[in-house]
Amino acid sequence: MRVEVKIPGGVESYCIDEKGDKRVDADSLWLETFLCGVLRAYSYADDGSGDTIKKIIAVRRYDPITSTEIEHKFLDAAERLFFKGWQLGSDPEIQVPNLVSNHLTTGLLNYIDTTGRYASGQNLFEKLRTRDPEISSLLARVLIAGDEEVRAVNVLKEAIEELPMDYSLLDCQATFLQSKGNLEWALPLAQRAVVAAPSEFVTWLKLAEIYVGLENWDLALLTLNSCPMFTYQDKDAPRMPEPARVVLPVLADTMLDEIDESMTGYDAEMVHPNLRKLSAAGYKGTFLKAYSLLTDVTAKIGWDQLLRIRSQVFVMEEEYRSERSQPSTGRVTARTNPSTTALRVPTPDVNGRGPNGESANEDGDGDDVSSVTDGSKAGEDSARNGSVFVDDGSTLAPEGNSIERPEHTVASEEVKSGSEDPDPTHSNYTHFQHKRLCERWLDNLFMVLYEDLRIYTIWRTDMARAKASTNPPLHTTGPDGSPQPPQTQNTMYSKSPEEWEILGDLAERLHHFPEAIEAYQNCLKSRFSPKAMRAVVKMLEQERKTESVLQGMIRLIAWQYRWYSEFSPQLLKVVRKLIEEEGAVKVRSIVQATSLPQSVLDLTHRYVELCAHFRSNGSDG
Repeated sequence: MRVEVKIPGGVESYCIDEKGDKRVDADSLWLETFLCGVLRAYSYADDGSGDTIKKIIAVRRYDPITSTEIEHKFLDAAERLFFKGWQLGSDPEIQVPNLVSNHLTTGLLNYIDTTGRYASGQNLFEKLRTRDPEISSLLARVLIAGDEEVRAVNVLKEAIEELPMDYSLLDCQATFLQSKGNLEWALPLAQRAVVAAPSEFVTWLKLAEIYVGLENWDLALLTLNSCPMFTYQDKDAPRMPEPARVVLPVLADTMLDEIDESMTGYDAEMVHPNLRKLSAAGYKGTFLKAYSLLTDVTAKIGWDQLLRIRSQVFVMEEEYRSERSQPSTGRVTARTNPSTTALRVPTPDVNGRGPNGESANEDGDGDDVSSVTDGSKAGEDSARNGSVFVDDGSTLAPEGNSIERPEHTVASEEVKSGSEDPDPTHSNYTHFQHKRLCERWLDNLFMVLYEDLRIYTIWRTDMARAKASTNPPLHTTGPDGSPQPPQTQNTMYSKSPEEWEILGDLAERLHHFPEAIEAYQNCLKSRFSPKAMRAVVKMLEQERKTESVLQGMIRLIAWQYRWYSEFSPQLLKVVRKLIEEEGAVKVRSIVQATSLPQSVLDLTHRYVELCAHFRSNGSDG
């Protein structure tokens, strides 16, 4: 859409199609423009960490919906254009956009979850599901978020009876049962969702998460190995050249010395080369979620145990070479799909247990820090040598477990006669045939995980040494020769703010949250960092420390306004939840009691007023 203002002259509005031709603007096009404008405002808004703001600076970001009247227009436009939503595309984790998985539904759910307007969302999806029962999954998600779980279960039951193989409904059911801790009930639903949509990443990831919850580590790795990975498609944000210097006027309402210290920018020279080379920090899309699941498994069972299970599930390089060197007489080889392994075929001698059922990790405590320290040589060799991988997903499977048995694979005179039991002398080869080939991308994730654990272990070891290295007390005398109290000298462990921020991100990535808080707090002691402050606020939310959360929110909101971002859905959601738990009066009182300039406090009060406009729970006192 284009709008030209000519002075003198008039105002002309028109649209440009994909060929560059000029067309007349119609009401339907303006409706699409309004709807897409709201969706982009939520999709391109910053999450509070400042990453989105730093990509494109000097851009004003404001809340497109500030009243219930504008909300009605937005939801009405969404209802009229809902069945065209798949044309907008979808998140990078979705391969094929459909009616319930696209940018329109993502934006609607994000808006409802941010503002807490669950009743409006329920009314919208109730009307839409009469036209297509597949929309029941969206209605159920809104009902669950709005604490109406009984209605959500009834909606899912009715929809499943009509669409028994709809993967979005099955995934919604599995997620609900997973949140309730009923993993045994969620498992068959997740398996059916994989069968219904084998090319979608989200169904495989949900199945892998449930296996992790059930502590079926071998099946979790096999399922993760079967996930279809997609190339990350970033948002269509304009790529601006790097400015030589940035000079922007500072808003008078955001004048605060604490946040002004962050204007110096990121100094790469202050970061150690080993920290700059951590590639896991740049993962996005499907690779980020897969790596997060892998680090979750590592945090629960340890690096050594993970390597043992990996070697029992996947074909290792040395094992592959030894098998290739053996004669192939009597070998029956079949090519199967490894994706079916986690669904139907159990893998023997896995989960770190031997044939007699004893644990293979009895001599270790399962901690990944000690695992890397004690077994760094073995871990490095396994991570660097890796497992045998293929790009086409082909696997080696025994004859009894093959899905498709090729005819005339070997000559009839070579086939064993009599009993089909394997020869005891070839037990190793039989075990080898039960293994799968590791995908290249998963093998690379293991190497990246090893590097993260290595850097993390070095950091924690140096920190422990710095705290333990206390020099003997020094006995000094005063100017008059009188003895002074002994002074203790401690070796300080110093890092730059950029390094502390990277180390905090590393610890959070490896699910070591207390260590991450420690690193982020050390970063904030030297310089204000919105990313560090947002992570600390997130941790304090879980501990229900209302006053500390609000102290961090005041500074984050002021920093956002400093860079012309007047609206952040994630920060608004935090304020709304605090109001629901503590009440608007208490939240206002805590904010007002802070010894900061009134202009800075008024910025936070605007978020509280926005919750009052939407009549959030607790906003009436």
